Amino acid sequence: MIPLKIIESGINPYQNHVQGKANEPITVAALLDRAYQLHGAKTDCTLAAIFDRLDQNAPRIAIIGGSSDHPAHVMDWDTVLRAAVRIWENGGVPFYFAIPVVCDGTAQSTMGMSYSLQARNAVAQMVVNQMEGQCYHGAFVIQGCDKTPMAIVSALAHLDRVRQERGEASVFATFAPAHVLKGGSIPEETQAEIREIAAHAEQMGNIELAEDLRDGLDYILQCSSNEMFLAFFERAREAGIVSALQHKRLEKQLAINTCDAKGGICAFHGTGNSSRDVVAALGLVHPSVELLIEPPKQNQVNRSVDALFEIADNPKFSVGSIVAQNIANAVRVHAAVGGSTNLMMHMVAAMKYAGYAFSLYDVEAIHHAAPIPDIYDYSLTQGRDVFALAQQCCAGQIRGMETVLYELTRNGVPLDLDAPTVTSQTWRQRLSDTTNLSADGVRENPIILSTPRRAISGTDVLRSNWFETAVVKISGLPDDLLDKFDDKVGFVLYFETEEEANDALVDNALLEKFSDELYRIMPGITNNILRKMYEYNGGESSAAISDEALFDHMVKTHTLRIAVVIAGQGPEAFGMPEMAVPSFRINYHRVWRQLVSLITDGRYSGTNFGVSVGHVTPEAIRGGGILYLQTGDLLHLQFRAGRIDLMQRDAFAQRGEIVVEENNFAETRAGIGKERQLLLEKRARKIAPSNRMLHHTDASHGVIPRSVADWAIQTYAPHSLHLES
Repeated sequence: MIPLKIIESGINPYQNHVQGKANEPITVAALLDRAYQLHGAKTDCTLAAIFDRLDQNAPRIAIIGGSSDHPAHVMDWDTVLRAAVRIWENGGVPFYFAIPVVCDGTAQSTMGMSYSLQARNAVAQMVVNQMEGQCYHGAFVIQGCDKTPMAIVSALAHLDRVRQERGEASVFATFAPAHVLKGGSIPEETQAEIREIAAHAEQMGNIELAEDLRDGLDYILQCSSNEMFLAFFERAREAGIVSALQHKRLEKQLAINTCDAKGGICAFHGTGNSSRDVVAALGLVHPSVELLIEPPKQNQVNRSVDALFEIADNPKFSVGSIVAQNIANAVRVHAAVGGSTNLMMHMVAAMKYAGYAFSLYDVEAIHHAAPIPDIYDYSLTQGRDVFALAQQCCAGQIRGMETVLYELTRNGVPLDLDAPTVTSQTWRQRLSDTTNLSADGVRENPIILSTPRRAISGTDVLRSNWFETAVVKISGLPDDLLDKFDDKVGFVLYFETEEEANDALVDNALLEKFSDELYRIMPGITNNILRKMYEYNGGESSAAISDEALFDHMVKTHTLRIAVVIAGQGPEAFGMPEMAVPSFRINYHRVWRQLVSLITDGRYSGTNFGVSVGHVTPEAIRGGGILYLQTGDLLHLQFRAGRIDLMQRDAFAQRGEIVVEENNFAETRAGIGKERQLLLEKRARKIAPSNRMLHHTDASHGVIPRSVADWAIQTYAPHSLHLES
């Protein structure tokens, strides 16, 4: 006889209402019968036994999986059944439901991207609905990819707070991330063909394309590297180097060799693995299942489920409590490992769903309270992807998140080591066993470092005279690239849609066309501005350079700066799609990446790097300053100072002085703004009205329904976390 652990809340709908005890036992029995068929796991499960557990208020635990049309959830069923058996063996009642999961990679460059962020809030709503509708006490979550993990964290923290306010039992949960999907390899014959294309490009004088193609062969094959090669092949087609047929054949060879059949979360450090980092740093993942290279075995699932029963019905270890007490740890970990900018919104959203008045400003305050070094040496070209990290963890050389926290502590980063975790221990208790804890346990190709790569890391918040907040991933900027863009003056190149920007960024004549446009819109002063920009950005006199040669000379000397601005991509205007493709087309182009930054009110893929500024608030459709920018405007880029300001053009052209434009510049461009807003409102009708993000907060407040934001009034008090110095 299994001793039952009873939820002592005093409330049990299954005791007082008969229909649930009539309907649900067959779903539990079917789940356990399938476990027996697949794994040979015998249980004493009968409909009568299930009835008794429901009637006595045994823990009703939902196993939450994802739809199998996402690679991260291909192997869910195996883990579902293992978890169901162990929940039953611990005296609980297992249930299973799956949620739809939008793959951001699949949605790239399609209308699907306008639904991707909205799916996070929809998933949170669905999870709350199902947990409430079926009266589940807790959850075993098979954690997938993209924004979905943080959606489920948000939902469970939200429900925890609501139920405790109703005087019911707290919500408890543990997360088991999907294993890491091994990156693919480009077939040798395909590699040889790409080298031939590079040689052909070189013979035709297209040296930049030739070198980009050769560099591309160094990358582990992922869906993101497919996007990189797409840009290369489009440039090659435009130059007449490859045919459309050859392009499509190469695209096919890369695509079918990308993903391992076992699925998993892609091995690049994008939003999927950044979510893995953050959910683990929030204390919601048992170390037995944190970083695996294949689906978890029964003993690994057992350890996670057993620990879940240790914290069941204990408010100290409820989801909301764990999230609130670990949020500062999560922010610091996210910075130290160079996580996706998407998480800047998702962490804010999770805290708001948990009931806290929390925003991007709180994330910024945590980030800047103490220096956070870069301790994550990740590389897709040198064999240091997340799959390699998982191999190191599975080999027992290091301990994943515990190693990250240990090394941050050793480097003087303040962490709340007394925060609770789903192991029923605090971080301090977990780190007291130092076996294989140090990052120095990895002797070859370490990814987590004991000695930081540099003293700064993470995603910083920017301010401006034309926006309130924006974010830039400093960890994605090597020091030499940061130097090239910090305290520099650049032109705006304005696009109203991502599609227009994507087309322009594979146009080999882009710079020539941009130069012609500058002379058209600024007749008489373009040369003056170019000379002042050359001198300011390069620090040398331009007197010896002719007007005719000046622009090309600035391109060659990397003293020209262009800020590609893509407006109208915010949550209300167009669902806040990722600007991954234009980011790739800039940063995988050896000329563009030296000259071009990208600024948008949209967001970015976790794979983005380079000078990519996103999450601009207010967004264009809300009348934000980004709506009024025009090609030829001048921006003063000051990344270390945390600012991007619109400059007075004449003051710079005449005297080389940086004079910040008055904040009322939008008034003088009201006609332009009105015309653009009408276009944005018309374009927004392409999104199904049921899924438009109207009545939502802006990016600095998590892009969540205003009803949730208005309810989230509890004060977040970081001093209560007992941070150690």
